[in-house]
Amino acid sequence: MRDAVIVEAVRTPVGKRNGGLSGVHPANLSAHVLNALAERAGVEPGVVDDVVWGCVTQVGEQAFDIARTAVLTAGWPETVTGVTVDRQCGSSQQSVHFAAAGLIAGQYDVVVAGGVESMSRVPMGSSIGDGRPYPDTFLARYGGVSPNQGVGAEMIAERWGLSRTQLDEFSLGSHEKAAAAQDEGRVAAQIAPVTLEDGTVVSADEGVRRGSTVEKLAGLKTVFKPEGGTITAGNSSQISDGSAALLMTTSEKAKELGLRPIARVHTAVLAGSDPVIMLTAPIPATQKALQRSGLRIDEIGAFEVNEAFAPVPLAWLADLGADAKALNPNGGAIALGHPLGGSGARLMTTLVHHMRDNGIRYGLQTMCEGGGQANATILELL
Repeated sequence: MRDAVIVEAVRTPVGKRNGGLSGVHPANLSAHVLNALAERAGVEPGVVDDVVWGCVTQVGEQAFDIARTAVLTAGWPETVTGVTVDRQCGSSQQSVHFAAAGLIAGQYDVVVAGGVESMSRVPMGSSIGDGRPYPDTFLARYGGVSPNQGVGAEMIAERWGLSRTQLDEFSLGSHEKAAAAQDEGRVAAQIAPVTLEDGTVVSADEGVRRGSTVEKLAGLKTVFKPEGGTITAGNSSQISDGSAALLMTTSEKAKELGLRPIARVHTAVLAGSDPVIMLTAPIPATQKALQRSGLRIDEIGAFEVNEAFAPVPLAWLADLGADAKALNPNGGAIALGHPLGGSGARLMTTLVHHMRDNGIRYGLQTMCEGGGQANATILELL
């Protein structure tokens, strides 16, 4: 019976907006992790059947199927194909799901899943231009309200009774966990440092802030609701640049190629919810994943829930009752950043390495996505 296993996972550092990676073309960022992946796994790129690549803002430098451009930029054989996926923030987590499905169906034997986003070079929202993504018929269904993620985060904070202080405390904790992970060398192995044209080496996530306090965060202005709001730049994910990739195959093919699998894709599901509040779907996605897998929440030893905004993981915790200490143990997007189309693969790379380093049998990843959707994936350590 065919399965889908992850044999290697690697990512770039996550760069701040206009930071160290901002001068790197997103196809070059992608090519960098593709080559690092092949080198670390010790495989010839020509064995790869396809590269399934997440990217949200597919215009400008990220247009024209950046997956295929990345493959050729990496110098891989022209026989290796590439396809670009857009499920908004979950694009590269969806890439893993598509890759796993292809392996199990027999369409692939070896496949790379991952993604990229250079938000410095291709600003969020550029793909909309002068267009109207929501027609009148859509707006009529939702009372004329045009979805806005920041407003949705405010709605979650209000519905779940989350105070500004709670959000800021969670955000401070994200930075503290990320700083500790850096200082203790817990994330170095998952990162492929990027050498810039001037010889500068970017080797660490740039968004981590040290020495902040809840009092400092409390001084930031709210963004989406000036009066009585809770969402600020301090308790939201950072605009970032980055890429990540995972090499996937079947257990049988891994044995044939002399590769040692790290984890198996145990369960992969999707969920949809209200597109106006937009960010709550990780809750039903997690419930669906648990139901389909037959696992209890307390059997999962690590969780990666994307920190698009602090209310998202806090509402998820409140409804699921998971162990808060197992949530984003190395920090999340509030500290590390959120390079849209690359974030799903970044979270999964972090999860895979954390599970292997700590002998954790089951890990779960989920993230909110534009349009009120969420992927949820359960991995099993091998």
